[in-house]
Amino acid sequence: MKLLLTTTSFQDTPGSHHELLSRQGYNITICSGPLTETELLPIIAQYDALLCGDDEITAAVLQKGKEGSLQYISKYGVGLDKIDVIKAKELGIPVAFCPGVNQVSVAEHVFALLLSFAKNIHLEYNITKVGGWKKYIGHELSGKKIGIMGFGAIGKEVAKRAYAFGMKVIITTSHPDVDYINGNGYFLAKNFTELAAQVDIITLHVPLNAQTEEIINDALIMNVVKKGVIIINTARGRLVNTTAIKRGLDNNIIAGYLTDVLDIEPMPENYLLKDIANVLITPHIGSRTYESVERQGVRSVENLINMVSGNFEAYREYLA
Repeated sequence: MKLLLTTTSFQDTPGSHHELLSRQGYNITICSGPLTETELLPIIAQYDALLCGDDEITAAVLQKGKEGSLQYISKYGVGLDKIDVIKAKELGIPVAFCPGVNQVSVAEHVFALLLSFAKNIHLEYNITKVGGWKKYIGHELSGKKIGIMGFGAIGKEVAKRAYAFGMKVIITTSHPDVDYINGNGYFLAKNFTELAAQVDIITLHVPLNAQTEEIINDALIMNVVKKGVIIINTARGRLVNTTAIKRGLDNNIIAGYLTDVLDIEPMPENYLLKDIANVLITPHIGSRTYESVERQGVRSVENLINMVSGNFEAYREYLA
């Protein structure tokens, strides 16, 4: 079987996922993704399977693949916004993914960003590295209100850590588990607007879709959020309107924008939010820990093996 492997996290991180894949005897072509539609269209038809990351698996790519040999797609990771799942179903190409494997790593990254910003660690590091000794004044997290949009596996892990820091945790979610929320000392907002109006920190943990695209927008920033809010995004870049974020920063409404994801990746040299002091950007590494990569890698290979062998029951819960 001819397999196209594009996810760089899978490739770059050693672990048992490599051993599992190599034992299958597939004819593997390795490309450094994410690949664009333009890059995929000339090559996709020659492969039986795709083990992908955030490549542009559009309707055109899927159609081209179906006209050739493409039978299976195994997504390394959780987000499916770059895959036209509806078209894949129409063409009979199963798409498996890896929910429930990266929540600890991403939740820890949320607090890595937040603590670095609140304590000015990113600034102080660069000052002392060149021999300086300038002392900024930071902020405590204890007592602050954190609003978590989305309460799946990652949102729950973020809430646990926030509560341990002594923060007041406020949730908004389309499918609230009220008993779980109340039982853990959290609070439930009726909607995102109600949440955004009262919290000191907003952290986003929802998939990108028609309802969530640019959920952080100009109207919300200029008319709803508290002055001095910190916004954290480790989900998808297009959950926020970048221009609106810049306006909020310029008007001192947003105290900080901390993000692991951008609307354009990799980041262009002239990116709008680049080189702004109160913006902290990491290059989409929230789930890039050895532990998380190995879990996702093994799951994505297992999903592929089960699809190829026709063992539907083994991967049904991971089917998009």
